[in-house]
Amino acid sequence: MRIKILLVFLAISSVCKAQYSFSGYTNPEEWDRSVYLSIVEDYRKMSGVYSEQIIAKTVADSTGYFEFKGNILDNENRIYRIHVDRCSDIQQEINHFNGHCSDSEALLFIAKNTDSLKLPFSFEDQVFCQIESNNPKASAFIKIDSLKNDMRFAYGEFRSEANRKLNNKKWFKTLQNFGESLDEPLAELYIYTYLSDRSSDLHSYYVEDLKRNNYYDNLKLRLQNTYPNATYTKQYINELEADRYMLAAANGKYAYNNWSFLLYAFLGLSVLTNIYFFYQSWKRNSSKIEELKSKLSKQEQVVLEHLLLDKTNKDIAEALFLSVSTVKTHTNNIYKKLNVQSRDDTKSLFNK
Repeated sequence: MRIKILLVFLAISSVCKAQYSFSGYTNPEEWDRSVYLSIVEDYRKMSGVYSEQIIAKTVADSTGYFEFKGNILDNENRIYRIHVDRCSDIQQEINHFNGHCSDSEALLFIAKNTDSLKLPFSFEDQVFCQIESNNPKASAFIKIDSLKNDMRFAYGEFRSEANRKLNNKKWFKTLQNFGESLDEPLAELYIYTYLSDRSSDLHSYYVEDLKRNNYYDNLKLRLQNTYPNATYTKQYINELEADRYMLAAANGKYAYNNWSFLLYAFLGLSVLTNIYFFYQSWKRNSSKIEELKSKLSKQEQVVLEHLLLDKTNKDIAEALFLSVSTVKTHTNNIYKKLNVQSRDDTKSLFNK
C-alpha cells in the first residue's frame, strides 16, 4: 500500500513539475513594468517585435521582478522572445504591428514546456544579457550575438573596402562553422537568416556558397530529424528551393523569350512608378500630419491619439489618470489650434 501511495505521489509530482517558468528582473525606473513573452514561428521575424507573436503578458513588481509560468508551450524546443519597452498602449499597437519598436529591449532564447529560465541583472545592471537555464540550448542566441559583436569590431578596425571584403569572406565561414558547432539546428537558422539576408553584404557570399556547399542540404536533414513538425523546417525547405530555382534561372537553365522579358520589365517599371508616386503622396501626408501635431503640446498630442481612436472623454481620463474636465480643456485647445469644430472634423483632418 505504501509503495502505491509513493508511486501516486511521484506521478503527481512529475505532472506538477511539467511546466515552464521564465523569470527575471527589469529596471522599473528605466522600463515600463509590462513584460511580454512571444513565440517566434517565422525565423525571418526574430529581429523586431510583432503583436501576432505575443502569447503572454505580465507586470513586474516594484523591484522589477517578473515571471511567466504555465504548461501551454510545446514539448519540443522552440524559439521564444521576452521583451520590454517604453511604448504607450497606443504606440504599441502601431509599433508591434510593423515589427519596429526602437525603444525596447529583447532576448531570444530556446526553450520547451518543462524548462526553467532565469534572467539576472548583469553587465552593470543591464537586462537580458545573461541566461541561467536547465536547457543547455537556451543561451545559443546570446553566444551567436557575442560572436557577431566580435565581427563588428573587426569591421570597424579599418574602414576600408579591402578590409570589408576580407572580413566578409572570413566571417561568413566563421559564423557558419560556429553555428554547426553548437549542435542545435535552431541556432543555425539564426545564423542562416543573417547570412542569407538579401540586404546584407554577405548575401553575395551566400549565393556563391549555395552553388557548391552541401552544408545547406545537411542543415535541412538536421531540421527534419530534430524538428519534423516545426514551422521552421518547412519554411527553410521552401526558401532553399526558391533560392536554388532563382540561381538556376540566373544561370540560363530556364529560358525566357525577349517578349516575355520586355513584358516583365514593363510591368516591373509600372509597379515601381506606382510605388514611387504612392510614397511621395504618403510622405507629403506624413509631413502635413507632423506639422499639425507640432502645434500641440505633448499632453495634447497624447489626448489627440485617443480622440482619433474614438475614445470618450471618460475613457481618456481613466487611461491618462486625468479628470474629465481636464480632458475637455485639452480637447478644446486641440480644436482651437487645429482650427476645427468637432471630433469628426479632427478625424477627417488626419485621415486625408
